[in-house]
Amino acid sequence: MGRLGHEARTAMAVLLKQGHSQSAVARLLGVTEGTVRYQRRRQESGAVDGRSRQTSAVAAHAAAIAHWREQQTGGRINLAALHDWLRREHGYAGSLKSVQRYWRRTFPAPAIRARRRVETPAGAQAQVDWAEYPGMVLGGEVVDLSALTMTLSWSRKRVTVWARSKDMLSWQACQTGCFRRLGGVPAVLRIDNVKTAVAKGAGSWGVVNPTYRRFAAQLKFHVDACQPRQPQAKGKVERSIRDQRAALDPYGEVFDSLEALQAWTDARLEARAEHLRCPATGTSVAEAWETERALLTPLPETLPEPFDIVVRRTVGVDCMVSFEGRQYSVPFRFARQEVEVRGVAGRVQVLKDCAVIAEHPRGGAALVVIDDGHYAGESTDRVIAPQPLGRMGRRLREIAMTGVQQRSVDLYARLAEVAR
Repeated sequence: MGRLGHEARTAMAVLLKQGHSQSAVARLLGVTEGTVRYQRRRQESGAVDGRSRQTSAVAAHAAAIAHWREQQTGGRINLAALHDWLRREHGYAGSLKSVQRYWRRTFPAPAIRARRRVETPAGAQAQVDWAEYPGMVLGGEVVDLSALTMTLSWSRKRVTVWARSKDMLSWQACQTGCFRRLGGVPAVLRIDNVKTAVAKGAGSWGVVNPTYRRFAAQLKFHVDACQPRQPQAKGKVERSIRDQRAALDPYGEVFDSLEALQAWTDARLEARAEHLRCPATGTSVAEAWETERALLTPLPETLPEPFDIVVRRTVGVDCMVSFEGRQYSVPFRFARQEVEVRGVAGRVQVLKDCAVIAEHPRGGAALVVIDDGHYAGESTDRVIAPQPLGRMGRRLREIAMTGVQQRSVDLYARLAEVAR
């Protein structure tokens, strides 16, 4: 004999009242006719389940349970933990089910917090998130890859850029690749609380990573970090990643390189944009994106190179700036001015007013890196040009530029010639 819940018993009463036979109701509810007959007699006689009148064994520990409930600070109540605590501390021998039934009868369910559905205007927002793809086959090698997905909130246009890591350089390079594919930059980028974006804290109270803040300022977008443990706050990109895993599964393909994987992904996403519909307009995502693209901030003619470190430094009177334990020369006309120093892939860039004024190899053995051209040129109204090298200085520079063997043979002779 099957069991009928409260809703099924209510449906049974309505169907019988409408004139349906007991056998027909039994077939509709998926139970035997005897079950319908039994439940009908109980309803007509006004019978009450005797178990509802029984006192639960858990009630003897009501004071202890109330005390335990007061100790819980936020989050969900773990009744399994309560059951374990009652068994250890109070010798309770009942089941977890009995604790759950007592809790439902004694304490009301918490109020439901309604969520506000927000549809952002065109060009206002894009949502960004990483997705992990371990064990990918790339060029005959098994590697772990990451994919950065960016979805425009209005048109639902989505793009994905692949990377081998999730460090600061990859974080910026992937976002730059996404902006290039979208044809512009949205006003706001909603992101997760990854360390490459949020240095401390989370959500609205988080401190944006200084390097990433500078990157955002250059491309003219605002960083909007989600609240922690609130995936619905960027549900559009979460849905995009879930759809991508189902409809664009790269594990079933073989790729010779990361570039081949990227080209395959771009082609598949463009085809999906033609097929999917935009909820805001009812047209295809591709058509809605054409409208939204005109409202995005245009990309600068020269996109900034990804950088993992950015600091502000004041140029010394000797035209040098300090960075990563080394000193690098800067054109003399910037002496005593504040400049921006960036660490990019393999190089150190020095910028003033967003323009690169000096560039040096990064991370070499030398602790002092000098470009003699930075000391040449005419004086300015603010800075007098350094004195030119004398005969001794020119000879020393020529010697430094020669090979090691030549230097060891001619060093004494050249210095002697200068001394005469």
